[in-house]
Amino acid sequence: MNKKLLIISPYFPPVNAADMQRVRMSLPCFAACGWDAEVVTIDEQYADLAKDELLLQSVSPDLKVHKVKALSKTLTSKIGLGSIAIRSLWYYRKTVNRLLKDQKFDLIYFSTTQFPVCILGAYWKKRFGIPYVIDMQDPWHSDYYINKPKSEQPPKYWFAYRLNKYLEPIAIKNADGLISVSSAYIDELKSRYPVIQHIPTATITFGAFEPDLQIAKDNQKLFAGLLNNGSVNVVYIGRGGNDMHKAISPVFEALQAGLNINKELFNKIKLYFIGTSYAPAGQGIATILPLAKQYGIEEHVVEITDRISYYQTLLTLQQADALFIPGSDDPKYTASKIFPYLLTRKPVLAIFNAASSAIPIMQQYGVEHVYNYDNIPPESLSAFFEQLVLGDLKPVEYNTDAVKKYSAYEMTLAQCRLFDKTIDERH
Repeated sequence: MNKKLLIISPYFPPVNAADMQRVRMSLPCFAACGWDAEVVTIDEQYADLAKDELLLQSVSPDLKVHKVKALSKTLTSKIGLGSIAIRSLWYYRKTVNRLLKDQKFDLIYFSTTQFPVCILGAYWKKRFGIPYVIDMQDPWHSDYYINKPKSEQPPKYWFAYRLNKYLEPIAIKNADGLISVSSAYIDELKSRYPVIQHIPTATITFGAFEPDLQIAKDNQKLFAGLLNNGSVNVVYIGRGGNDMHKAISPVFEALQAGLNINKELFNKIKLYFIGTSYAPAGQGIATILPLAKQYGIEEHVVEITDRISYYQTLLTLQQADALFIPGSDDPKYTASKIFPYLLTRKPVLAIFNAASSAIPIMQQYGVEHVYNYDNIPPESLSAFFEQLVLGDLKPVEYNTDAVKKYSAYEMTLAQCRLFDKTIDERH
């Protein structure tokens, strides 16, 4: 008989949020891995992120989804509290209290970057004796931005930094298990909180979820085309920022050199950077185009700061001639977005910090052009562009073992093994 899992995911379809993708892709696989899951999410009317109704096509209508309310943002933002996690805390507590009184769950699983809700894990554990696991998709309390100029810090950083410093230990010290996309996040938490030194942990990336590509293709009429049909289009879709410049600069340099040597050939190339800002539509500040101007190649670079929907992202990746994935200069950064890129079987150019876990994953797949930005032979990037324009880069056949290893099913199985271990260690 399957065990019962209660998933806390503040964002859930139709809300188009990156941090609910692990849950969404895992849900079709949980039952086969020995766990029956129910989800507690915040009613989408309280979320100010974009909605994408197509996301619901990948969610089983039989799934039990419990929706909670949240305080109005117009009310709470007057005192500087716009966070949906904080706005929903009281309602989460009330709804889950009722669920835990009425039913028996074996484990609570927090999978979100809306970290303040995780403090409820300690409360529910104390009150109902139920263990909980936290999925660390990003760092919670981090010093990364502390010495950065104010212009590069996230909004309300001063307040968020102090709040996170206070809340993180409440949730982490009492956790029964940790999952993370990066082993560095887990190592840092273990050194910060020795009490969790021996709890079960696992480094699990997001999985590759093939059905999404078909949903995107089936609905392509809903989306306006973003690419120039007359160009050779190289596409990156995701956030921008100055921390990406180290990975992007070598590409701009190679394109600049190519234009100087063989303008006719390299003139055909257009580099697209789409969805680079988290700001509301029309309010994003370009962070990639200014860098292109420094290299004098701005006519070959298109930056669209507005976010696009998840399925328009997948469709645009499939329409590109090649794909570019730049990584952050933060060594702990792991690009979970690499899997949709790899699923398209398009030629990929990827550049990361040498310590990023994305490099060995892509090497396992057999990606030819993956580099760390401290060690890139300039001729390799020029050759990539040249072969692309000449049509010498063909659709890629990746290592089948890696394709299976990083599938959504295998990633779900890895989560469930950690859940089982967590339960076993408590008995």
